[in-house]
Amino acid sequence: MRILIVTQYFWPENFRINDLVSDLVIRNHQVTVLTGVPNYPTGKTDTGYSENSSKYNEYQGAEVVRVPMVVRGKSNIQLVLNYLSFALMASTVGVYKLRKKAFDVVFVFEPSPITVGLPAILLRRLKKSPLIFWVLDLWPNTLRAIGVVRSELILKTIGLLVSFIYKRCDLILGQSKSFLPEIQSYSGDKKRVEYFPSWAESLFQPTESSGRSIVSHSYFNVLFAGNVGEAQDFPSILNAVELLREDSRIHWTIVGDGRMFNWLEQEVNQRGLNESISLVGRHPVEKMPEFFQQADVLLVSLKNEPVFSMTIPGKLQAYLMAGKPILAMLNGEGARIVTESGCGIVCSSGDVRCLANAVRKLAHMSSHDRETMGKRGHQYSAKEFDREMLISRLEKWMIELSEMEVHSRVER
Repeated sequence: MRILIVTQYFWPENFRINDLVSDLVIRNHQVTVLTGVPNYPTGKTDTGYSENSSKYNEYQGAEVVRVPMVVRGKSNIQLVLNYLSFALMASTVGVYKLRKKAFDVVFVFEPSPITVGLPAILLRRLKKSPLIFWVLDLWPNTLRAIGVVRSELILKTIGLLVSFIYKRCDLILGQSKSFLPEIQSYSGDKKRVEYFPSWAESLFQPTESSGRSIVSHSYFNVLFAGNVGEAQDFPSILNAVELLREDSRIHWTIVGDGRMFNWLEQEVNQRGLNESISLVGRHPVEKMPEFFQQADVLLVSLKNEPVFSMTIPGKLQAYLMAGKPILAMLNGEGARIVTESGCGIVCSSGDVRCLANAVRKLAHMSSHDRETMGKRGHQYSAKEFDREMLISRLEKWMIELSEMEVHSRVER
């Protein structure tokens, strides 16, 4: 098949869409990626891309078509311009660059923003190809939850945009089962909506530690890895750190960056928590398995908001694959997975005291019991989030929709 993938984020940015592209190429599909200038998460254009952009026009055998856009920067205004500029440039420059190409299916990767669907709808019409839309972030729900948009009028307008996009898709995929009713409230019951979670990346398979100390072995290490943002509820995490600050055996390590990193750094200094928590910043994804293996427990958290209870945090599949016990401070789908798998301890979103007590409990647990928890998570990952299985499912849907479109043209 000739597959067009529309995504605002792509290699060298680290997202699962990179895996999907490489796997589809391996399966002998002709893949073209329409994307922008790599600038996530730093907000600045990737240095390697700036030095030689031509090196980034091909990825694992797939053609990469890039359009100019405003980089994310650090302000909310610049972020809005980033979202809008990609949608505009992909709908004009992107469409022009793809003018001589035909496609059997168009696939959209949408971790955020929803506006990535606009150029895809235009290309669906021009190329007369079915459109599959993978929803990893529910708009406008998430915008309301994290307080980025407070105006009900603007949120309602965004809701109309979401409905406009969903109703022009042939298949909509939700990253959690709880997403499906919410998606259908915008798409209408007649639209086909299916459950399609993110997969566990093989990179995070349990491995032997190299012996090089990234996280100190003298502590019981609680590791958080990933985006340091509003949704992750770092105020509650810091409150739990304060409750345990007198326990010198326990240490917290935050690996990652994000829009709240500067706030987090200031809070750690102001509260005098430097001995209890380490902020090590962003590291290449290739180094993350080493961090995981030198941690005693992996922390995942989300704010107490309805939309987050419907969300499976992207890092959860990687945590499960790593074979380490998981400490979850969240509600809903993510909490269900940790409980169902038996891989760790769950606290409700924002329950600071529960989080602190859970860390104490895990710290005093035998290493054998913690290893048993980690193994359960790994087994659950292989069963529910296997990459080969999930991409085969997606491939089947793509072929099915492509064949339906061909039959429809013949009948017309």
